[in-house]
Amino acid sequence: MLAACVVVVLITLVRHRTAPLDEDPSETPDVIEYMTMWIGVVYAIVLGLAIAGVWEARSAAQDHVQAEAQALHEISERVRVYPADVRDRIRGDVNAYVGHVVNTEWKAMADTGQVTDRGAELLGQVRVDVTDYEPKTDFEAQAYQPVLDQMAAADQARNARADSAAPTMPGVVWFGLIGGGVVTIGMIFALQIRRTPRELILAGLFSALIAFLLFLIWDFDAPYSRGVTASADPFLSLFPDIKG
Repeated sequence: MLAACVVVVLITLVRHRTAPLDEDPSETPDVIEYMTMWIGVVYAIVLGLAIAGVWEARSAAQDHVQAEAQALHEISERVRVYPADVRDRIRGDVNAYVGHVVNTEWKAMADTGQVTDRGAELLGQVRVDVTDYEPKTDFEAQAYQPVLDQMAAADQARNARADSAAPTMPGVVWFGLIGGGVVTIGMIFALQIRRTPRELILAGLFSALIAFLLFLIWDFDAPYSRGVTASADPFLSLFPDIKG
């Protein structure tokens, strides 16, 4: 933001020094003012849509985490009707998977934008534990299908979390956002602004605002790795024995 302000102010000062002596800033054609207004309006709409898109993606990423943690928690609770050895094995494997997600996989998503193969193996072991057990009583049989449903929900939520770990904004969109910002700021000079403190401050603030909004889009674009990120709190709250 500071760099954007400095660049705009320097260009304004240089342009003012190199301008012809007979240049009259008050004679800016009306069509330029009209074009500048509409360029600003269109670019504001594009920025708003981009911010809304990355914010929605970030919110969806947090929802995936919540859904996965809740499904695994339900598995741990519903197997209480199983024999003690089966119940403990399933709960132990669930805890091992959650511990890996919180302590290892979360950092991998932040660094590489991908989930780990080890996490898939640990979740696969939970699936084996759940699906291979053959209910011995009617009570266990009644709990068996809901546990399978929660297993499928956890797997689906993990896949959704993996898909949302990488940045979502295509390169061509970034080209449009940055190019549009350059054009929008460039139109300031088409209006032949002068070197008065008021105009320099407004030009600097305008350029800083655009820089901040572009940074905001970039920050939200990777839901698990940058400033305002989706957190692993749902896992930690539902599995308090796991230390993050």
